[in-house]
Amino acid sequence: MSSKMNKKPISFGKISLNVKKSGENSNKSEASSSGFGTFGRTPIQEHKEIEEIAEDLENQHVQQVMGIKNFGKKAKNFDLDQLVEQAKINAQEANKKRLEIEAASSKEPKTKEKTKEAESDDDLIGPPLPPGLSQDDEDEIGPPIPPELLNKMEGKDNKTKKSNDNDGDDSYDDLSGSDDEELPLDKRIPNSHEVEMLHGTKAVVALAVDPSGARLATGSIDYDVSFWDFAGMDSSMRSFRTLQPCENHPIKALQYSTTGDSILVVSGAAQAKVLDRDGFEVLECVKGDQYINDMAKTKGHTAALNSGCWHPQIRDEFMTCSQDGTLRLWLTENPKQHKAVIKPRQQGGLKTNPTACTFSRDGNTVACGCYDGSIQMWDHRKNFVNTTACLRDGHQRQSEISSISYSYLGSYLASRGNDDTLKLWDLRNFKKPLNVFGNLFSRYEQTDCAFSPDDTLVFTGESLQKGQDTGRLIFYNTKTFEQVSTIDVTKSHVIKGIWHAKLNQIFVGCGNGVVKCYFDQKKSLRGAKLCIVKTHRKKHSVEVVSAQQIITPHALPLFRQEKLRTSKKKMEKDRLDPVKSHRPDLPITSGQGGRVAASGSTLSSFVIRNLGLSKRVDDEQDPREAILKYAKEAEENPFWVAPAYKKTQPQPIFQAGAEEEGPSDPKKPKTS
Repeated sequence: MSSKMNKKPISFGKISLNVKKSGENSNKSEASSSGFGTFGRTPIQEHKEIEEIAEDLENQHVQQVMGIKNFGKKAKNFDLDQLVEQAKINAQEANKKRLEIEAASSKEPKTKEKTKEAESDDDLIGPPLPPGLSQDDEDEIGPPIPPELLNKMEGKDNKTKKSNDNDGDDSYDDLSGSDDEELPLDKRIPNSHEVEMLHGTKAVVALAVDPSGARLATGSIDYDVSFWDFAGMDSSMRSFRTLQPCENHPIKALQYSTTGDSILVVSGAAQAKVLDRDGFEVLECVKGDQYINDMAKTKGHTAALNSGCWHPQIRDEFMTCSQDGTLRLWLTENPKQHKAVIKPRQQGGLKTNPTACTFSRDGNTVACGCYDGSIQMWDHRKNFVNTTACLRDGHQRQSEISSISYSYLGSYLASRGNDDTLKLWDLRNFKKPLNVFGNLFSRYEQTDCAFSPDDTLVFTGESLQKGQDTGRLIFYNTKTFEQVSTIDVTKSHVIKGIWHAKLNQIFVGCGNGVVKCYFDQKKSLRGAKLCIVKTHRKKHSVEVVSAQQIITPHALPLFRQEKLRTSKKKMEKDRLDPVKSHRPDLPITSGQGGRVAASGSTLSSFVIRNLGLSKRVDDEQDPREAILKYAKEAEENPFWVAPAYKKTQPQPIFQAGAEEEGPSDPKKPKTS
């Protein structure tokens, strides 16, 4: 019992065990016998340490089960200043070592190369490699390549690398790099080659190219709109569809939307139309009431349109301007009513007709050129009540401003008027033009102007004057205002011009119905370059061999075949057949031989038909002879009068001839 009482409990967490220790008993007995007390740790401290060890074991087990590391540990504290100083010291030491290594390598480059070659040669087994080969060519099998072929292959690789570097088919930005910036301005114009497309015989006053550059749309004063697909055309350059969307109204403006899925058609009518890519009508704007004076109260335009364009940011919004003195914003979702109305005013407050309209590149500004020579602008984000900028004397009064165009960066504005001028404006100082380019004759109200994609050039077309033979496309420098280059287009007026930024091609509409495309073989992409390569192939007519006719003179009538006849002879024969030709009934006539009106429906017609009196009587027959023909038969077989007097008066008695009487006495006058 005493030994059991002396047992010391050992606990592991919640589990306690009693273990016998002979050493402890002996120590206790020795301690009790000696007079110096106990040595070592007290039992309370030992018990606490054992409990801490058990808790640590439990924590490790939980970490292994849950996959947690550093469970229950505190975050380390870092001294940033000390770390920065240590990093500086390490960087200085690394720079010193690098400089020492570079100095040593520059002094002894050859020895290192020799040692490397010697080390690599130690790994090789067999005879040495030929001088034309290296160790990297271990995968090649066969004799070594001659040095001449190697030089040719290296030259080809260099060419392919250069061509790959130049083959940026995605955008014009890849082509207009540092090389284009170094070129003079006249060399940046893509006019090394040209292609001619024939729209018709009338002037082409509307041009539009979709944003991707895959299709071209042309409109003319002959009411036609033609669609051209560069990917589907061949060298004949024919349009795949021509239509008249606005009936007998000349086309004034065309423009593709920002997505290219629809095209806006502005004509001489009061209603604009939107077509899809294939030319089918999507919507038509409503026409306003002509008997309402306030144009804001009408749902649409009441007079002929002048121009129109799409919003560059909002894909379903477009704008039109008309001779009713208003600009109207429309949404494709609601063509039955305009979204907003803008009414430009003259200096005295009267209305004026806008002749050209456009949006800024960011779409925040609406600009229009008016018939009174003014250029007016409104903020698209606010109500269109007051103008944000208004220039009264932009062009000559009582002359149309045919086009206004923003630069790609949005800091410049170009305006083209029928006063034979092209003006360049700085929007940051809109009071005076930067420069006026004169002597530019314009005959059409749709003559436009535009900027080059890098805004270094501005160009416009020129109409023919008396004595001139060729219409020109003229380019000016936007910084020095000098004439850079001219292109002699055709022997007619030059009206429209578009420089497509992605294709780097220039499309020009002329007064003789010709559309020309100018491009550079190296700098331009796709577009007309796809068409000139394809040859025009004629469609071969399908040759049909008809079955030969075998003529057998002794064949039975059942097996006889009809002779082959031409379609004309067959038609003439069928025409004579009243059944095959579906001949109508002959008209009713009063004489015999035709149809009798309502035959048998009346008593008289029934009697005439039954008595045989309706036999045909020849008009040329003598009636006396026709009656005497029946005289003998009438005497032998009397039917009407003779049988009645046969018994009473068998011998007919006729009246004797009357004596000729003299002239009658004149009437006596009446006596009173």
